[in-house]
Amino acid sequence: MSKIAVVYWSGTGNTEAMANAVLEGAKNAGADAVLYTASGFSLEDFNHADAVAFGCPSMGAEELEESEFQPMFSSVEGELRDKKIALFGSYGWGDGEWMRNWESVCHEAGANLICDFVIANEAPDDEAVEACKAMGAALANA
Repeated sequence: MSKIAVVYWSGTGNTEAMANAVLEGAKNAGADAVLYTASGFSLEDFNHADAVAFGCPSMGAEELEESEFQPMFSSVEGELRDKKIALFGSYGWGDGEWMRNWESVCHEAGANLICDFVIANEAPDDEAVEACKAMGAALANA
């Protein structure tokens, strides 16, 4: 059974709703999946997971949330090589630049992105929820 970590930060609840859909998809696919907030996730948790879904909304000038999420992500970034990961998040403005930039950082670090990222404008609609569930299943089966 795969061990999946779903790690997120959410200010409005939109990215949290996406995280719960990723978790549901992973569990429905038979994974041992655990939901973490960014502040509750450690390098040790990262190392014990077979795969990790990271979720963060766009903040400021299309960047990751910098008080909790960015420090956590920076703490595991050096360990991304060959790790199976997936990315998701919500935004309220812009065009998804923060996610494309984040994906590039992960590629450069050698991460194994097992599926396309999922983004939602504001609250996730049915299509985004289903994409998040599919992401969870893909992580479970990677």
